[in-house]
This record gives sequence, C-alpha cells and structure tokens, in this order.
Amino acid sequence: MPPMTQSLFQPVLTGRHEGLGAKFAAFGGWRMPVEYAGGGVLREHAAVREAVGMFDVSHLGTVTVRGRPAVDYLNRCLSNDLDRVADGQAQYTLCCDDAGGIVDDLIVYRCAEDEVLCVPNAANAAAVVARLAGDAPAGVEVVDRHTEYAIIAVQGPRSADLLLAAGLPAGHGYLSFVRADDVVVCRSGYTGEHGYELIAPVRIAGGLWDRLLAAGAPMGVLPCGLGARDTLRTEMGYPLHGQDLSREISPLQAGLGWAVGWDKPEFWGRRALLAERAAGPRRRAIGLETLARAVPRPGMTVSAGPPGSSGAATMGVVTSGTFSPSRRVGIALTLLDADAGWRVGDEVSLDVRARPVRSRLVKPPFVPSRVR
Repeated sequence: MPPMTQSLFQPVLTGRHEGLGAKFAAFGGWRMPVEYAGGGVLREHAAVREAVGMFDVSHLGTVTVRGRPAVDYLNRCLSNDLDRVADGQAQYTLCCDDAGGIVDDLIVYRCAEDEVLCVPNAANAAAVVARLAGDAPAGVEVVDRHTEYAIIAVQGPRSADLLLAAGLPAGHGYLSFVRADDVVVCRSGYTGEHGYELIAPVRIAGGLWDRLLAAGAPMGVLPCGLGARDTLRTEMGYPLHGQDLSREISPLQAGLGWAVGWDKPEFWGRRALLAERAAGPRRRAIGLETLARAVPRPGMTVSAGPPGSSGAATMGVVTSGTFSPSRRVGIALTLLDADAGWRVGDEVSLDVRARPVRSRLVKPPFVPSRVR
C-alpha cells in the first residue's frame, strides 16, 4: 500500500516533491503537491502552456479488467462505445448509476480483447472497482492495482521533445498508447496541450521522474502541482468530478452526451439517459467569463441579465471557477436552468460575496486546445 500520513495516502514520489519544496494539500484521500518552491501556480501554468511541465498524478486509480469477454463486458457497463477504438487506443468514458448520474469519469486503455486498463479518479476508484467487480461474469477478473503503479503526466508543446530526450517514445496519435519496457506511454492529458501520461511500476517511478526532470532542464521543464492542473483544465472547460460531475449531474446536463454510445443496447443508466434525452435535460453546462475584476468560485450564483436588471432571477450556479492566467480574467464552468432562456453571448450577473459582477456566457474552451 502507499504510505499514509494522518489517514491520507502519499504517492511514492513524495520524497522527491518534498525535496523540491512542494506545498501539499489533501485531495481525493491523498496528500498531493499543490505547487513548488520557485514556481508557484502562475509560473507552473505558463510552463505548460509555453514549454513543458510534469505532474505526479499517482492518486489516479489503475484497475485491470481481464478475461476473454473483458471488452464486451465493459461495453455493457460504461457509457462510451469501446468498439469505436482498437487495441492500442484509449477512450474517455463514464461510469453511471441506474438513474443516469455520473459515478465517475475515466480513461480506459484497450490493450487487447481480453485486457483493459481503467484509470478512474482517486476518490471514486473504490466505487468503480466495486461496481465492475460486482457485476463481472464468470471468466472476468477486476483487480484494483493502484498500489502497484505511479502515473506521471508530461504536458506542453515540448512534451514530445522531453520524452524523446529521456529515451521514451513520442509522437503517436492522440489517445493512442505504446509500451516502452515497463512504461505505458499514452497521448493524453488534462491540460489542453500536447501531452503524455506515463503509467509506470512504483519500483521505477522515482528513477523515471528524475530522468524526465534532467532531460527537460534545457527545455525549461517545471514540476507542477494540482493548483496549475486546476487552472489549466478549467481554461479547457474540462470537468472535475465532485464539482462539474456527480451522481446528481447527468452526462447530458454536463455536456458529455458525446461520451455516450447511444446506439448500444446496454450500458449502466441507459434507460434513464434515453428518457432524459427525449424530454430534454433540466440543466445545462456552459462557461462564463467575468467582464469586471472578480474571481468566480464554486457555489456562486448566476442571475439573468447584467447587474441591476429589473426582476433578475437566479439561473444556476458556478461549479468550477478560477482566475485564468492565460486570459487574465475570471472564468467559470456553470450549471444553468435549461428553461431560463439563456444563450451563449448573453450578459449575466455573478454574485461574488453579495457583489453583482457583470459577466458573459461563453462556450468553452476559454483558450484554444492544442491536444492534437
């Protein structure tokens, strides 16, 4: 098991983070680095947008599903259609409950017809494992392996250069993966930049981290924490489970209908989601940017019309919000009533500690995506 401190798991690279002067915080049951000495969120954010940054994301789960009907079984459970991808490709998908709520969003790696690697979020890994194991047919084995692996994300326009300099493969297609010795190298990430996520056994994770840092030094690589990870993903409009996604927020409400294989005959939550699609979701996700100096935060309310509008009604709430280092404005992901009559481009009022702030509804991403 990973070591624990006051009931929090610690990634195997914790000693490296401490040596780099990291500040830590609890996240998903883990003690994770938030930012590093000499960097800070703004500098780490800029490194990823302009050069390359490295994240320890070992809090993410690793779950193997093995057995002759492994792909077929997962395709009857998870929302997206695994038949859309081939062996050697990864896919974003959702684990829903019977009511259509999102238990978790995850990446699945299709290794072979009889082997799939699933990467769920930290706080939800146990729930995903329990759900998959509980319904598994004879011949299918579901194993939680998060104690065996570390995950390092290398993100930014020079990420391929860094991997090649470190002796690792790079340049393969988006959401495809290759193996280099014991390391799985996937073209994926959570920043909107060209990037890779490396899944490595814990026994070699420290050496891999050191090799990447050394190879990336001439390129301006920085170790990056969860603070920059949050600003980067919010600029892309990428959802975070527990804020933008939950059992109370369906894929249709979250704008993730594209991650649902609607033509599949079976997946968890299918009946409820088909009914919701026919009736129309009661809430819809949309982005917001402030037109005055303010930083949106989760839980702040959004009202119709600019500040001072007569009879302005509350439309919904901010689910994620931050200051955009790239745009230098406040940005947010919101969940608004579908019947409130709003459209992209409308001016609205954001309640910031009882102060109405003029804002505008926009369609994410807030900065151009360069994942491909």
